[in-house]
Amino acid sequence: MNTIGQEAAGVLERGLGRRGLFTAAAAMSATAGLSALPAQAAPSSGGGEAFYRGVLQPGQGRILGDHYLSSRTEEILWGYVPTVHAAPVLTVKSGRTVTIDSLSHEGILEDQGRDPVAWLGEQGVRRDKVLDDAIDVAASYDRTTRNFDVDGPHVVTGPVAVEGAEPGDVLKIETLDLRARVPYGVVSSRHGKGALGITPAGAAPAGITMDEVMPPHSTDGRSTGNPTQYGNVSVFASVSGSFGVMRAGKHTLNFPLRPFFGMMGVAHSEAQGLTDPSANSVPPTLGGGNIDIRHLGEGSTFYLPVKADGALFYVGDPHMAMGDGEAALTAMEGSIRGTFRLTVCKAGSGDAPSVAYTYPFAETKENWIAIGLSDPNGSVDGQISDLNVAMRRAVVNALDFLEHDKGLDRAVAYAYLSAAADFCVSQFVDKTLGVHGLIRKSDLLK
Repeated sequence: MNTIGQEAAGVLERGLGRRGLFTAAAAMSATAGLSALPAQAAPSSGGGEAFYRGVLQPGQGRILGDHYLSSRTEEILWGYVPTVHAAPVLTVKSGRTVTIDSLSHEGILEDQGRDPVAWLGEQGVRRDKVLDDAIDVAASYDRTTRNFDVDGPHVVTGPVAVEGAEPGDVLKIETLDLRARVPYGVVSSRHGKGALGITPAGAAPAGITMDEVMPPHSTDGRSTGNPTQYGNVSVFASVSGSFGVMRAGKHTLNFPLRPFFGMMGVAHSEAQGLTDPSANSVPPTLGGGNIDIRHLGEGSTFYLPVKADGALFYVGDPHMAMGDGEAALTAMEGSIRGTFRLTVCKAGSGDAPSVAYTYPFAETKENWIAIGLSDPNGSVDGQISDLNVAMRRAVVNALDFLEHDKGLDRAVAYAYLSAAADFCVSQFVDKTLGVHGLIRKSDLLK
């Protein structure tokens, strides 16, 4: 039956073209999945046994959303995010759902040989568990000329325009369902990056010695100019039920899977070109992007201020597991199929927290999440990588929310945050650093 299905797909592809084939397949699957997503409820895979149910090649398997978007070369940017001038690859009505087959960058990057079949094969992954879109992007991406030393690593899918979204609005992003597309992920540490990376000046960062730099400075091969000789370290991890598994000599490391998208954003940069530094995929901005908050998984809601007509939503950097801080550089990166509901919120409607009209904000079933960034404009006018700035902004945004949305006296709210809120490092590795504050909803029920 698999052979028959492959032959049928080949006939359809020759007749419809590759993009037409996946559009048609997604439309049929989406119709079958619509009843699974009622207006105010979401299915739950929760990162457990249901998180991986078999390899999800582009467009195959159950599509839960009203719309479907793949990560083929014509639907992605590699290393950059859409600007306010970008043309959408999909347009949806406010309140509708979209399923996106996101693609991890790990396994296809230049320092890994830009050949996922070969690199993943060395990790014991059979060809039938390598995604077709990973092969397609690694071999065929030509929208921009890749520069491994300058470009971001992320495969960014979109943008999706949402009808009715205008500058001054908020886009409400509900993550309804997350499914692993493959049963593995990769955690990488690269020279000059991560919490313990050597500085651009060739010195140890403040607080540690050269002997404590990771990866060890003696293995730094960046002077060769050949990324495969850089000496970067990529650690393979497998999915086993609700856990990630790493091998370390005689030891086996088991840790819980906590899937989420490290990157969800709307267009923020006003640059005209595709590769302007302000659109690099690494630093998060007021438009979200590579914000790396591990709580933004299934059941979460993320609010972003809209700067472009249609909002121009995009995703990337799918994570299977990550601890606060993302110390080594990456999370357990692995390709994920995500289903999102996208809703436009107008000022004064009460549909979004007031803070969200000027700054990213989020919530889960248990918490409101106030966010602070060290440099919310990304690389514009230089780069501020000061965790103190991010912390202060997270506290101010939390205070603004508690005062203006919940009616608390500001001085009392300040005291409450000190007594009860948890302020955590979101990530320490993306040039623009992040802090998020968790405010328990149960503390303010009355």
